[in-house]
Amino acid sequence: QLELSRKLDLPIIVHNREATRDLLSILREVSSSYRGAMHCFLGDRALADEFLELGFHLGIGGSITFEKNDALREVVKQLPLDKILLETDCPYLAPVPYRGKRNEPRYVRYVADTIAEVKRISVGVVAETTTENAATLFNLWQG
Repeated sequence: QLELSRKLDLPIIVHNREATRDLLSILREVSSSYRGAMHCFLGDRALADEFLELGFHLGIGGSITFEKNDALREVVKQLPLDKILLETDCPYLAPVPYRGKRNEPRYVRYVADTIAEVKRISVGVVAETTTENAATLFNLWQG
């Protein structure tokens, strides 16, 4: 799939769960550069840097709003906004104030609000930049 995505110039979306070292090894074995997204990124800054160096965007979802997730908020505070994607992970990981309930796409605004708060920028800038990030990554501007 990695080789096919490169051949067809399509982005990849990677969902990694408890296999980070294996994933990084496989990614590096196939290529040194990707166009894609790490879905539901929850790692530390060092891991973020490893994925950014490979060319990935980092998908940030509702877990950034969780009270005890200061570590992720600190990582996102340091990330370049042009490498962040907003995610919902529906129907899972609903953001505060809907935590524990079924997640809905309309709740992505709480993710944007939290990113704006931690980066001390307007939610409009977050929305505009992350929309542009997604449109560029997925070639949505092409007719």
